[in-house]
Amino acid sequence: MNPFRPRKPGGVPPIPPAMRPGRPAEPPQEQFRSFKASALYCPQCRQATPVHERLLLVLPDGNLYEYRCVHCGTSTGSKTEKEQKGLGIP
Repeated sequence: MNPFRPRKPGGVPPIPPAMRPGRPAEPPQEQFRSFKASALYCPQCRQATPVHERLLLVLPDGNLYEYRCVHCGTSTGSKTEKEQKGLGIP
């Protein structure tokens, strides 16, 4: 068989069902809007360690959290969680 021979029309195999375009992706679910870190790199311990999440500040637009290493207490990161609309006290 010559690999440089042109293909015959209609000789293209069908697309497998798993690769066919489907419905557009759905919006993210509520549970995936906010993540909590369970382990982060600690510069003091020089490895990824479990962390505790601690509320630092309550801001007008959300809350500021800090992550601390459970072994040595070093701050390993922070996140600002935006306040969701409509959840305030009436």
